[in-house]
Order: sequence, then structure tokens, then C-alpha cells
Amino acid sequence: MLELSESNIHLNATATNKLQAIEMAASALEQAGNVEQGYLQGMLGREQQTSTFLGNGIAIPHGTLETRSMVKKTGVQVFQFPQGIEWGEGNIAYVVIGIAARSDEHLALLRQLTHVLGDEDTAAQLATLTDVEKFRAILLGESDAFSMTEETLSLDIETQSLLTLTAINAGKLQQQNAVENSFVSEVVSNSALPLGKGLWVTDAVSGNVKNALAFSRAKTIFNHNGKAVKGVLTISAVNDQINETLARLLDDEVQNVLLSGNAQQILTALNGGKVPVAAAAQSEGQIATGAVIGTFTVRNEHGLHARPSAVLVNEVKKFTSKITVQNLTRETAPVSAKSLMKIVALGVTQGHRLRFVAEGDDAKQAIEALGKIIASGLGESVSAVPPAEPDTIEVSSEHAPQIHEENTGLPADAIEAVFMIRNEHGLHARPSAVLVNEVKKYNASVAVQNLDRDTQLVSAKSLMKIVALGVVKGHRLRFVASGEEAQQAIDGIGAVIESGLGEGKE
Repeated sequence: MLELSESNIHLNATATNKLQAIEMAASALEQAGNVEQGYLQGMLGREQQTSTFLGNGIAIPHGTLETRSMVKKTGVQVFQFPQGIEWGEGNIAYVVIGIAARSDEHLALLRQLTHVLGDEDTAAQLATLTDVEKFRAILLGESDAFSMTEETLSLDIETQSLLTLTAINAGKLQQQNAVENSFVSEVVSNSALPLGKGLWVTDAVSGNVKNALAFSRAKTIFNHNGKAVKGVLTISAVNDQINETLARLLDDEVQNVLLSGNAQQILTALNGGKVPVAAAAQSEGQIATGAVIGTFTVRNEHGLHARPSAVLVNEVKKFTSKITVQNLTRETAPVSAKSLMKIVALGVTQGHRLRFVAEGDDAKQAIEALGKIIASGLGESVSAVPPAEPDTIEVSSEHAPQIHEENTGLPADAIEAVFMIRNEHGLHARPSAVLVNEVKKYNASVAVQNLDRDTQLVSAKSLMKIVALGVVKGHRLRFVASGEEAQQAIDGIGAVIESGLGEGKE
């Protein structure tokens, strides 16, 4: 087994080309005492013989047979280049492993890397990870940590139904053999829980086979019982390996990526990588109540070059409302629609979709006027071919939360109790898991409500629903239990909360 310490791993490195990347690896090997000065020439010579690019973004530059005598001791230096390095023949390397081997030790490394080379998702995760401990564990196949995969992502679904998004997720999880039929039945029949910003979460107590997460996102935002809907997350959880990912779902920037990011950005964010700046910018879920949203297709033959952009800006400036615009096709961040340079920088070509958001007294008039002037060509002729998607105008209307009690089937004589959470950091993933495990010990139906946030009652046997309650220090939780062991359940819950849920008492 190849020894690899965290000190030999260099994350978020930068290099302009392959030569510089190899020079960095050679220099690190020399400084670590693995090789003599001059080993770099052997690494460059080996690269000229045959490319050391292995696939899935990984390259392993090493010396030639002639330079083995320069190896003092076997070792490796690992460099992560999140921006990628052109390695020849169109290959991009994100992880570069410089090897100093006295014999054929690099073959053992190849065997250790088999799991990465055969898994695109794992390789993509290595390209963006910011935690060196996790990076090492994954690289060496020592980690059983959960990671999201693209197979369970469904983006831009043409639907106005929360149930449809939930059903898509359940089907994806079933295809991955992550859930049983009982899970599908339960998750479809249960009420989804709103996380806010148009994101909802669903899960089930039964039928969880392995840790998995599915996410589906509607093409356009819509309303369900007075609340905005943009995307649905469906969780299958069997152990605490998924807890870190669940905790990320509550991160504001991660939620923004879910609302507006592409597939790779979503995977990066959920798997613990650095959240892209553009994807973390304003999204539909951040739009203020009452804002007017217009989505229009640019039909100008040459897109928005300087002249039509100037016409657009002049139209925008007629209105007092704050107006932003983003290029949905290029997945840009929103910019001020009153800035000519920022409009031009969006890189809008024919067929691109622009989304305008107006907030102010004349927001509706502004969006309607922009729709008309874009359709007319902004002073130029437009394509006779109608756009693939219709132009739309809608009003953001995310209402204040309403209290709904889930259909838990609890009888009128159910046992109730209220407990205060004293954990310094509230109920993040780890203490939530301790609470859920305690609840599952009892033959009882148990629901919980965060009184301080006026949430609905949700199943206390659902980890995700516990985490989604947003419990911080000092919040009061109301538990309602019924069944054969209802009292024991309430007593056990009280005791485990009092003990600190695995984090000790204050």
C-alpha cells in the first residue's frame, strides 16, 4: 500500500500549462527528499515518450528508467488543479500525482486508483474538494462517505406539480436500487416539507436501502398551497454517512446552486466542493415577494451586440424599478439591466433566454415593456422562426409560512411534551441523527414541531425533516407520541435531549 500523508497533498493549486504542473510536482518531490536534483528532466522525458494522462482528469508524471537511480526514496506529491491543465490530445488533468519510484511501485498506485479511474463522479469530486483529509481518503479508496451522483438529478422539468417532481425523484432512487416499493408509496403519499426559497424535501421512514439523494427542478417556478416551488429533494438515509450532505442542504449558497446551477455545479456543492460564485448569486428563490419576473428569448440574428443592447438599456432606464437580468442559457449571475457594459458582457446570441427581475412601483409596466421591445427586435429585424420556448411574465408570491399539521394519524389522547434544545449549535446533522435513532427504538408514532419557528408537525423518525426544522439553541420542540410505547418514547426523547444528544451538556 502506497503511503500518502496529507502534507503531500496540495489542493487548489494553479499552473498555466502541463510543463509548469510537472515542474511543481518535481520540485515538491525534491524538497521532500524523494529525489535528487535533475529528476525533472526524467519526468519530462517520460512525458515525451508516452502521455501519463490516465483518464477521468488524473495524470501521473514520473521519471524514466534511466532516472530511477536519482530516486532516494519512494514517494508521491499530489496536486489538485480545480481549473484544469491541458495535458494534450484534448485531455484535461485536474489531479496530478508526481511519482518517485525506485522500482515498479507506481503500478501499486495504479491499482489503488482503479476505483477513481472507473468512476467519473468520484474523479469529479476530487477535482473540487477543499478538505485534504477527505481528498486523501477518497483517492486511496478508504472513504465510504456518501456522494451525490448525476444519475439522480433531473433538471428543467416541464411541470407545475409538486407531486410530479416527487415521483420523478422516487423513480430515480428506485432505479439506483436505493429504495424499495414501500419507500415510493410512502414518499408519494406524504406531504412534502418546504425548506424555503422554493425548495422542498421529502423522505420516508420505510424502504430505505442505501444512502441516496435525488433532486428534481422545475423549468419555471410555480405555487403549491400558496408557497413557491422550484425544486424537490428526496432523501433515502440508512446511516450517518449522509449527514454532512444533509447539513449542506441548509446552507444558503448551496440552496442557491440548487435553484439556478447546472448539474456539475449542483454535484460540486452537494459533495462539499467550492460553490461557484455565479451559481451562488441571486436566484429565483431569493426574489422578493411581489417582484415581477420576465423570461424572454432574443431573436436578433446577431444577438445583443452594442446597438440593440443600448436600445434595451435605454428602455430599462425609463422605469424607476430596480431591474436585473441574467442569461439563463449561459447560466450567468444577475447584473444590472441599466448597465450597457454588463448587458454586452452577458454574451447573448440568437436564441438565448434572458430573465429580467423588476422590483418597484412600476415593475409590471417595466417587464411588459421589455417583453414587447425584445420581441420587436430592439431596433433590428428578428428571426421569423418562433422561439422554442414561450416568453413568460410572472409575479413572485412566496407567502408567509402557514401552519399545517401533517396527517400523522395521531389520536386525540396522544401524549405530548415540550423540550428545549440547549446544544450550542442547535440540531445540525449529528445530534439530529442521535435524536432520530432514539425515536426509532420505540413502538410508537412520534411527530415533532418547532414551536419557535411555527413549523408543521413532521415525523420524528425522519432525519431530514428533523434537520429541516432549523432548530437553534433555545428553540422549543413539541413532541406528540401515540402507540404502545408512547410514554417510553417521550421519556427517552426527554432524557437524550437533556444529555445533549451526543454532544454533552453545557
